[in-house]
Amino acid sequence: MHVLVAGGAGYIGSVLTPLLAERGHKVTVLDRFYFGPTLPKHDAIHVVRSDIRTFDPAILRGVDAVVDVSGISNDPSCELEPELTRGVNIDGGKRLARYAKEAGVRRYVYSSSCSVYGHGEGLGLTETSGRHPVSLYALAKAEMEDVLFGELKGPSFEVCALRLATVFGLSTRMRFDLAINVMTKNAYVNRRIMVDGGGRQWRPFVHVRDVADAFALAMTADAKLVAGEVFNVGSTSNNVQILNLAFRVRDAIPGTEVVHAPTDPDLRDYNVNFDKIHRVLDYSTKRTIDDGIREVLEALREGRVDPDERRWYTLKQYLFLREAERAHAELALDGRVLF
Repeated sequence: MHVLVAGGAGYIGSVLTPLLAERGHKVTVLDRFYFGPTLPKHDAIHVVRSDIRTFDPAILRGVDAVVDVSGISNDPSCELEPELTRGVNIDGGKRLARYAKEAGVRRYVYSSSCSVYGHGEGLGLTETSGRHPVSLYALAKAEMEDVLFGELKGPSFEVCALRLATVFGLSTRMRFDLAINVMTKNAYVNRRIMVDGGGRQWRPFVHVRDVADAFALAMTADAKLVAGEVFNVGSTSNNVQILNLAFRVRDAIPGTEVVHAPTDPDLRDYNVNFDKIHRVLDYSTKRTIDDGIREVLEALREGRVDPDERRWYTLKQYLFLREAERAHAELALDGRVLF
């Protein structure tokens, strides 16, 4: 199968892309590479360095399936430049989906998020529970779902959306702005974990390699099982209140202090049910929260991941790129700064 992975060099994409290549698929990666090179060299991987808002639609010729894991991620980064976020996460997402349908792409798998549940109504939220997004990031995910399952849905365009739990674990495009990863890093570096919003809010979690497995499954499963469907991706046992998560990280790194931040309550609070994907696709996660804590901790201890690397913090990298672009605009002469 020929697969186009939009965002194929990102946190999830840089795990998913080589997995698909190893399983015998031809992979075209569409990515801006805001966070530098993250992909291994592989004969089955073809890289197109472009923007989801402006790429040449010709790259979709001969593509059987599209997996969209692109977009500006995390709430602070999305709020930094709201118009940019809408342009990438909504306008760019719609553009990719429409061109894919026009090109005859059969299967389209969209990376949505359990954050669309926002301030959830009760525990064990299912795919039919009400969506109450409370951030621009989540609002964009909900709008893309509506477009995909509304105007673009059709018998020859098999759309599936995966609502991911909060992701954790190691990736070659590492992220230290995700709860488990950042708590583990802060405990290791500072022996201190800061808990925002009181810590009683619920979150579901899922390992990045389990996420890659879910995308690979949704991409290849029988159309009768996935076309027109939404699946929560995670496991019920990985629903955890944030304060309890902090205690689990603290227990893994003795001497760590858990501190409550003097912040407003976190409006995001959702406990999610994952029975559907297990029942319909026979999918189960393989990695636990404690596995993720140990994995990130070992990588830090062994020096395989630099906790001070700017690129591993999405907001810091976007701020850097914004200032770099401004400086270039002010100083460049004939497109050059120094030479």
